[in-house]
This record gives sequence, structure tokens and C-alpha cells, in this order.
Amino acid sequence: MATLLADNDASGSAGLGAVMGAKKLKAVVVTASTRGVHIARPDALRDLTAYYRGLKRVPLNTSSYRYSTSAVPSLNHKMKQRDPCYGCPGCFRKLYRSDDGQTGKYMCHSAMFYQSRAMSYYGGWNEVPVQATRLLDSCGLDSKAVDLIIDWLQRCRDAGLLDDAATGLPLSTIGSLEFLEALCRSISSRRGFGDLLAQGLARAADSVGPAARELTRQLGYISLPQYRDIYGPRLYTTHALLYATEPRLPIQQLHEVGALIPKWVRWARQQPGAVVSSAVVRAIARRFWGGELAADFSTCEGKALAARMIQDRQTAKECLILCDYLWPITDLESSPDHVGDPTLESRLVAAVTGRDIDEQGLYGIGARVFNLQRAILAREGRSGRDHDTLPEYCFTEPLQYDHLNPDCLVPGKDGQVISRKGAVIERAAFEGMKEEYYRLRGWDPATGLQTRASLERLDLGDVADDLARGGLLAEPAT
Repeated sequence: MATLLADNDASGSAGLGAVMGAKKLKAVVVTASTRGVHIARPDALRDLTAYYRGLKRVPLNTSSYRYSTSAVPSLNHKMKQRDPCYGCPGCFRKLYRSDDGQTGKYMCHSAMFYQSRAMSYYGGWNEVPVQATRLLDSCGLDSKAVDLIIDWLQRCRDAGLLDDAATGLPLSTIGSLEFLEALCRSISSRRGFGDLLAQGLARAADSVGPAARELTRQLGYISLPQYRDIYGPRLYTTHALLYATEPRLPIQQLHEVGALIPKWVRWARQQPGAVVSSAVVRAIARRFWGGELAADFSTCEGKALAARMIQDRQTAKECLILCDYLWPITDLESSPDHVGDPTLESRLVAAVTGRDIDEQGLYGIGARVFNLQRAILAREGRSGRDHDTLPEYCFTEPLQYDHLNPDCLVPGKDGQVISRKGAVIERAAFEGMKEEYYRLRGWDPATGLQTRASLERLDLGDVADDLARGGLLAEPAT
């Protein structure tokens, strides 16, 4: 049974197509007619579950985070209980219990983004950061995006570009719970200045003026001044394509490389117990990223194929709603070669659904979804090579810092330890990498537009027809 939730309008009762066509659709809620999920191959699933539970990944050292639960001693007694998902061995997610008895998850950036502001505003630790996390969850807002918005608003206020009256927001009380509540309400309800913010920081800055737009150039995805971007492309060259071709921060894609290399850094520094060596990273590159060149971060070679494989795998993973902390299964501490197993996701799908799908078949699903997203973006005004770019500072401002890899260490040629400090993205190399990426996708290398052949291979012929009608499909060569 499917239930449609839509705005009321003059059309009255309408079918699904009419409601969606009018862009009034808010959600489709699907409920099963019977309880439970039928497992097509229960024995296979049982064996896979036992195999998965025997795996152990190399842990990620998060001690370099500036703000964390361990940094606030008064908080620790309230967060002793781990809060992993049902049936999971666990991660660093904690359950916080506030003084009024309310509980909520507390993890990673969603736990940290308001800590420093609230501690500064109230003069010490308080429960506002926990309430901030819960507030953003209830509003369906991204903590990284809100973090960036708050930083920009603060800078605009300090520069005399915005004030409480101009925005309808209590900018003078940034750090308070009242400010965050007002900001979230204005964005989620598209009210007043919040309507501009809901359209993206770039549009909001354009509405204020050139000086406000210049402040956006100075910002990264985390508000601390030394953080310019997360797992940025100047450090991990593969990420140049991930940033350039995605409409938002593709954090699950960035984690494949960005969470692995800090584990390699421990080995490069000869820390006890470190097992992710240069040989392991090269082996992972062969198995997960298409070749050893993907493990050499002194060059852009081999990165186009790696980016495509990462995008397809991670898109398929998101469709399966698999935990980003644990999947894909790489850098295993529990196996002799420490490489990992990229087949597990497809084997799980086959066991549950009964479909004979292998690793490449699963990536094909990811490619189909990714291409559908690309088509939707083209229809909405973001199409082709000109839109697949990076912030200007990536080409002009030398890299100084990374939040999990402060010295910017990466494997270079033959696994040599090198630092990317002082590096920028070379424009010519980036454009060449982009062209190779388009060819691998089957898109037009000159324009970056999708082709009919590439879409029809993914059973998206109807999407190709729609793009062609709008002039958004690459013209066949004559």
C-alpha cells in the first residue's frame, strides 16, 4: 500500500502521475501487506552473516579531532553507553542522556558542530550541543551545511554586512539554543532570510553583495579556520572528480580514500601495530579502485577510473542503506593480506532477494542511479563540463592542513612517503582527468553531457528521450 502526501491545491484528488507532475508530492510511504521480510536464501544469508561477524577492520584513530566527547570531561559520565545499530559489533556512536531524561545519538560532526560556539556563548560545557544535534535531526538539516551557514553569518555580522534586523535572526546570540532554533525554523519553513539560505549559501551571498560572496570563498565545510575542506582534492587527487561531479558533499565517497590513508599514516610513522602499509594500499587500489596508479597521490593518472568505481560502489551501498562506517569492507585487520572483500555487498543482495547478482552487477545498479542523478541535475540547470569544477582556491591556494592528516602525508610513486603540503590542483591535469572520466562513463568528452548510448546501456532510454527534448543530450558525431 502506498500513501501519497501532497500539498492541497485546486486539482483536488489526482493520480500519482498528476501529483508528481505538479511537483506537489512531498513523500511516498510504502507499507508491506505482510509483516517481515522474506529471505530468498536463508542458509546463504546465515553463512554470510557469520563470515561478516568474523571480520575486523583496522580502526580509525579519531584523536586528531579538535572537539570530541573525550575533550569534555564533564560529559563522559553521561555517555558511557555505546549505541550501535541493532546487531552491529559497534562503532564510536554514543547514547547521550540529558539532565531532563531525553536521549539521542552523539557522533562525529553532528556532535561537534555547535560545541565550540555553545561553550563560548555560555562560558563552559552545557547541553546545548546535544540539543543542537537533536534539533537538526528533527528538521532534516545537514549539520555540515548548517555549520557553514553559521560561520558565514558570523563573518557577515562581524564585517557589518548583516545584522539581526536584516536577517530576522538573532545573530548577536550565535552559540545559543535560541539562535539555532530560529535559524532552523527559518530555513525549514523557507521563511524570510531562511528562504535564501535554503537555496544555498552562494545565492544568499549573491543577494547580500560582493563582499559577502568573497566571505564564502574563505569558508570550508567545517567552521574552524584551519579546515578548508574535508578529505580535499589538493590532498587526495581522486577526490577532485568526486567534488566536481556531485551536487553536495559526497562524504560516503570521500571516506573510501580519506579514512584509509590516515591508517596508512600510522604505518608511515612506524607506530606499533600499524598494518596498512604502502603494499596494502596498492593492493586495495588494485582490487577496489581499478589499479595501483590510484594509490599514487603524486599524480592524477589512474584517478578517473578510481572515481568512477568509488561513485558506483558507494551509490549502490547507499541504495542498500549500509553503514558508511563499516562498508565497503576494506583494510581488514583480521585477514593476512589486510585488503578486504568487495564482493560481500552483492552476495548479501543475492541471498536476500534471490537474484543472481555479482559484484559488477551491483556496481551497474550504482551506475544507473548515478546517471539518473546526473540527468536530473542537467534538467535542473547543472549540466556539462563547465559545471564540473572546483572552488578556485583548489587551483591557486597551496594546501596547508587536513583534519585527519595534519601533515598531509600520502603514498607517492611506489608507495614512497610524500607530503602534499603546499600542493594545488593543476588545471590542465584536472581537465585531462575529467575528460578521461567522461570517456569511462560513456559521456561526451568535449561537453560532459550524457549520450544516448550510455543511458540506453543502463536501461534509461526514456531519460535519454527527456534530455534530448531539452537539448541536454550530447549530439551524435556526424
